[in-house]
Amino acid sequence: MRKSALFHLIAWTILTGGSVTGRGDVFTDRVKPLVVRYCYDCHDEETLKGGVNLVGFEAARSLQKNPMLWENVVRQVEDRTMPPRNKPQPTPAEFHGLLDGLKEVLDNPDPAWLPHDPGPHLLHRLSRTEYNNTVRDLLGLDTRPADRFPPDGGGGGGFDNNADTLFVPPVLMERYLSTAETLLAAAPKDRWMTEDPVWYSPESWTARRVLENFCSRAYRRPVPRGEVARLMKLFSEARQAGEDFSHAIKIACKAVLVSPRFLFRIETDRPGTGPVPLDPYELASRLSYFLWSSMPDQALLDAVVSGELESPAGVERQVARMLKDPKARELSRNFTGQWLGTRSLGQVASPSLDRFPDYTVELRDAMIEEPVEFFNGLVRENGSLLDLIDSRYTYANERLARLYGLTNVTGETLQRVSLPDRHRGGITGMAAVLTKTSYPLRTSPVLRGRWILDEVLGTPPPPPPPLVPTLPTDDRVQGGQTLRQRLEQHRKKESCAACHARMDPMGFALENFDPIGRWRERIDGKEIDASGVLPNGEVVDGPVALKEALLRRKGLFVRHLTEKLLSYALGRGLEQYDVAPVKQIISEVEHDDYRTVTLINAVVRSFPFQYRRPAEASGG
Repeated sequence: MRKSALFHLIAWTILTGGSVTGRGDVFTDRVKPLVVRYCYDCHDEETLKGGVNLVGFEAARSLQKNPMLWENVVRQVEDRTMPPRNKPQPTPAEFHGLLDGLKEVLDNPDPAWLPHDPGPHLLHRLSRTEYNNTVRDLLGLDTRPADRFPPDGGGGGGFDNNADTLFVPPVLMERYLSTAETLLAAAPKDRWMTEDPVWYSPESWTARRVLENFCSRAYRRPVPRGEVARLMKLFSEARQAGEDFSHAIKIACKAVLVSPRFLFRIETDRPGTGPVPLDPYELASRLSYFLWSSMPDQALLDAVVSGELESPAGVERQVARMLKDPKARELSRNFTGQWLGTRSLGQVASPSLDRFPDYTVELRDAMIEEPVEFFNGLVRENGSLLDLIDSRYTYANERLARLYGLTNVTGETLQRVSLPDRHRGGITGMAAVLTKTSYPLRTSPVLRGRWILDEVLGTPPPPPPPLVPTLPTDDRVQGGQTLRQRLEQHRKKESCAACHARMDPMGFALENFDPIGRWRERIDGKEIDASGVLPNGEVVDGPVALKEALLRRKGLFVRHLTEKLLSYALGRGLEQYDVAPVKQIISEVEHDDYRTVTLINAVVRSFPFQYRRPAEASGG
């Protein structure tokens, strides 16, 4: 034990009379002494290993200053990854005392300590996907014009709908202007021109009706009176310049398509002394862009007018209706593809075509669609979220099924298919994941293990130290050594050992899958060793044992999935004040046997989804 940690322990013993139990504060009496003994050696103000400092938290209440930090401590302790195996280890009694004490403190906070904050809501520009879908539903066009816009960012949470990264560079404003004109020229007239001038109706009256209707749909709420007057002025000026009625209307509608009220999801600032509920139109937009990545439809707007969205039961009815709509597949496409990282499969280094000639564009596209269709099936059938870890089915078309060794699938459409064994079912056996976590010529147990820690369990290891030597790019036997043997030599370095002890066993468990996800028994003539030992002593040998180990950690998985889905729904990264809502959502999901629709409804019901900061505290 280092001197600073020893000093802290001695000081604490003197102050507490050597007692580690008692009737006082749970953290002070039961947790803090163990944190001092086993954690300060690496996580005090001097060492700051991993950027983590656990000094300065003196009582249960002080943990509420940084609950995300301590929730992460629980994850690491629960998985026996901390303290590292080369450090002094708690006795079984101390281990359970530390874990139970931390959970008791974090799961039962005094409500007066909790920050009652729904978080900021910055101006949320429509992402490229949201823009494409919105103009599709507004104008009846499926031309995907935003694909030619500059790429969106990927901020907190890792999603491209994060408001913090959705800037408006000058080139994007130019694209908005030119695209609006092109869209209106191509749009069917009967899609947005709901009124025609007739002999008994003044032209200005007809134009006002047309513009009010188009504008309210484009803005996703009733139109401000002054806005219609400005649009009517544009219409009148165009008519005076000799434009016919239809073209004059389009000139005014172009102003709508470049208005901030269309391009941004604007929520009205309202004063208050605390969080304020969204108005029904704002809630409708949050719902539609969460579930559809698009504007509200008429049925949802009718629910606003009727007052249905002002009751929890009414909101739940709308969610059920919306999830049955084909547009709900956008939730699966945009959330799942970004959470798992499989949406970018075509943008990363591809497998070597010399080594893997079967890896065609068509096969790659089927790989990308598999996790999307899988999650969409869970939503459609209200399946168990745990199927994402282990299932006896997947979704494949003929090309993908052939890769998987399945012979009973025909056609280009992905369909649900039964699997003959447990090797492949779940996201760890999907070809898109296995290909993304490989190099062009070989698999990577490190990349695969890190991906599991990061995207499945939400316990990512720290970045590697600088100047780490690279391993060969090929997995063929070199100098009589397999890739695994060379990696085990690499792991012997002290600076690498701790993280590789967590990553590598999980990655090795997937070694029977080659760089494009095809099953194999040997590498370069040598039988594959897919075994490994996790930091807690668990032995995993192959993909089935890995999935069983992940199911034993289902609490970590469900928590991480909940955090990711809430972040996606809110369009922002999560903060300290989101810890309590996340726990509430998890509680509802666990109570209903991990059902997928329960998770979605719990996110919609959550405090940060339903509320916003008052005007004076909005932060933007």
